[in-house]
Amino acid sequence: MPEASRPLRVLVYSDNPRTREQVQLALGKRVHPDLPELTYVEVATGPMVIAEMDKGGFDLAILDGEATPVGGLGIAKQLKDELDDCPPLLVLTGRADDAWLAKWSRAEAAVPHPIDPIRLGEAVVSLLRAPVQ
Repeated sequence: MPEASRPLRVLVYSDNPRTREQVQLALGKRVHPDLPELTYVEVATGPMVIAEMDKGGFDLAILDGEATPVGGLGIAKQLKDELDDCPPLLVLTGRADDAWLAKWSRAEAAVPHPIDPIRLGEAVVSLLRAPVQ
């Protein structure tokens, strides 16, 4: 579980600004009373995801699997392959039946579009409470 004294940093990737906004509105500043506040870093391109993640310091990354031209599923796989200290990854899939793609990408969780705030919040809380591997 992350340190309780510092805000949790969440990277939110989508080429669609509305999707990034929906994620942040769904989660808010504090996703659960037992967890610290969330701070967000919004990213709109695949190369910027890699650059930001290479800097480190994130507690979670939420990646839009429907983003173009670089989808979040491929980025998730790349991050898991390349980063020794990769934070938990959650991918937003096009539909619930695409959850198998999230498994392929090695993301720890998947939530389908359209974004359901309750489902997203539960998945994020679960990931942020998970013990560090």
